[in-house]
Amino acid sequence: MELPFAESYKIKMVEPIRKSTRQEREKWIKDADYNLFGLKSDMVFIDLLTDSGTGAMSDRQWSEIMLGDESYAGASSYFKMKEAIQEVLGFEHFLPTHQGRAAENVLFSVLIKEGDIVPGNSHFDTTKGHIEFRKATAVDCTIDEAFDTTLSHPFKGNVDPVKLENILKAEGDRIPFIIVTVTCNSSGGQPVSIENLRMVRQLADKYGKQVVFDSARFAENAYFIKLREKGYQDKTIREIVRDMFACADVMTMSAKKDAIVNMGGFIAMRSKELHCKASVFNIMFEGYITYGGMSGRDMNALARGLYEGTEFDYLETRIRQVEYLGNKLMELGIPVQQPIGGHAVFVDAKRFLPHVPKEEFQAQTLAVELYLEAGVRGVEIGAMLADRDPVTRENRYPALELMRLAIPRRTYTNNHMDVVAVALKNIHDRRDSIRKGLKIKTEAPIMRHFTVALDLA
Repeated sequence: MELPFAESYKIKMVEPIRKSTRQEREKWIKDADYNLFGLKSDMVFIDLLTDSGTGAMSDRQWSEIMLGDESYAGASSYFKMKEAIQEVLGFEHFLPTHQGRAAENVLFSVLIKEGDIVPGNSHFDTTKGHIEFRKATAVDCTIDEAFDTTLSHPFKGNVDPVKLENILKAEGDRIPFIIVTVTCNSSGGQPVSIENLRMVRQLADKYGKQVVFDSARFAENAYFIKLREKGYQDKTIREIVRDMFACADVMTMSAKKDAIVNMGGFIAMRSKELHCKASVFNIMFEGYITYGGMSGRDMNALARGLYEGTEFDYLETRIRQVEYLGNKLMELGIPVQQPIGGHAVFVDAKRFLPHVPKEEFQAQTLAVELYLEAGVRGVEIGAMLADRDPVTRENRYPALELMRLAIPRRTYTNNHMDVVAVALKNIHDRRDSIRKGLKIKTEAPIMRHFTVALDLA
């Protein structure tokens, strides 16, 4: 008899979480202007808002915390991080930053100017925000299969070579680089194949462009390559990672994901010249180049996390929990992006709430309903996040209108996932009665979803 699958860790410390009543939640979400970012953490029972910085560090990472060198310049912790980046990712030069969006801010300050065009695969919110803040344009070149949630394609994060080459041909002089997000968050945590990364590299070389990887979940991407791409089943995760990054000139990383830390990030690059140029902005925005807004203890934990995050047993445990929730939702008839992604389950709000007009933000409406039902906090990845067109100021309505349930690493049990599944089933059973959504009261001019104030439509 085959043994059942079990987690590759045991629990050493626990943190209590509070259950609330529906009456309490109705008041709290109204007071938060129906924006789940506005809730206090103790108002949430199961928090699936993000997997960024919300995971549980290991005993070895906590040990590294105690060994942190807090010297302003030249700390030993910087060199631990440098060694880990070189060994795991293969980049010689790097700059620490306090998180991923800080890395984007520093790098894009060097590479992007007004009027530029940046093609890629479904740029995430901060990436697109930093591009548009600089009065440049992000162009989505993701394969069409990514936008059909009922279709099971092994690499829905892939870049469409025809779309990419068309934009390179038409706008080559305005394109500073190509960006590839691994895994692709906005399309549902979907991976990119090695074959596709090599295609991007070949087109970049043909047109003389740099390739930048948004690498927050690079290890999860490597796991999917090992399972799904021919010729990689017998390779280790770290071997696959090196093959992936051989296709990139530069990478940004929010280490709060696949390095399993609460805070931290970096830029890594092959070019010494780019490192020198970016160092100027790193010192202006983040801190000196050997700490970049990070404490020594956090650099130590990050370095250790790069090794732990690229271990197969850890990744198998992590991704199988995401699959557990996704498969349970599909069994209950809940429409989700298929196949299940690496860090989250993405519920298709268009199919879940067809009676709610798109102008009333279907995914945000569903996220509020889930919170009211069970105190579970998800996040909208749809029209609210897509923001307004910078020129016309009209709302943008993306092809995918998703509610993301991002699962923190090594944090919840499958019992918690069962609660989420039943809560969504209860809402799904009464979905026909949900015909009104939400309307905007006030919003910021860019990346509005973090602070938007809403009311019932």
